[in-house]
Amino acid sequence: MATQDGSAEVIMESETRPSDGEPLQCDSENASQTDLGDAPTQDSCISNGDDTDEQQEMVDLKIIWNKNKYDLKIGIDSTGAKLKEKIHSLTGLPPTMQKVMYKGLLPEDKTLREIKVTNGAKIMVVGSTINDVLAVNTPKEVVQQEVKAEENKKEPLCRQKQHRKVLDKGKPEDIMPAIKGTKERLPTVPLSGMFNKSGGKVRLTFKLEQDQLWIGTKERTEKVPMGSIKNVVSEPIEGHEDYHMMAFQLGPTEASQYWVYWVPAQFVDAIKDTVLGKWQYF
Repeated sequence: MATQDGSAEVIMESETRPSDGEPLQCDSENASQTDLGDAPTQDSCISNGDDTDEQQEMVDLKIIWNKNKYDLKIGIDSTGAKLKEKIHSLTGLPPTMQKVMYKGLLPEDKTLREIKVTNGAKIMVVGSTINDVLAVNTPKEVVQQEVKAEENKKEPLCRQKQHRKVLDKGKPEDIMPAIKGTKERLPTVPLSGMFNKSGGKVRLTFKLEQDQLWIGTKERTEKVPMGSIKNVVSEPIEGHEDYHMMAFQLGPTEASQYWVYWVPAQFVDAIKDTVLGKWQYF
């Protein structure tokens, strides 16, 4: 209002403070500034950080990560860092490994209101979980061990039909004695009393001076150069683990394997080392 001399008179309204126990009231259209020192005037109540999501204005977001979509309801005044925590709870993706995109890289220190996130907005997330990172960086040796473990889950050779028909004949009466859990050098006499795939008797003679393996049956003796044998595989016979079934691969494929059954376990390693070029003299 104007004074008698024409100058403007400034009317100051005294600020009112709520009495003890009286809740702080906020007018959504024109909030009164409480006595907060130098704190700036805002259009809404100032949060002290203790408000729960239910007490805030909420927005519904669509989180998209790794071709998966997640629905998320979060307070509009939540920071980018808080959003990352929510995404972590949804996806298992740690905040430090997240790249959150909304009209560019979403800043952690600003609120969703400040960056103008709207209801129904799509938030893109890029990142890998710790397990994904470990899988990429898994040493080759570990991968090979896992492959080997997977192979071990397959049906044992001794249960396969082609081998079962030989093993069901039972252990030969004249087979050499076996000792489980020990390693011995090759005997100076042929390994005898074993069966081949047809169920006939077979003996193995290792001619080291000629670098040959002699495979003898009742009909004939095959003299095989050890250098031509591509591989040697073996497996304990189920229920008779002191004996093995063993195959000598005589050609480029497994179809050329020559199977021998009831090989004494103590000679298995020596046979493999001798045939494959790792001769061991005890």
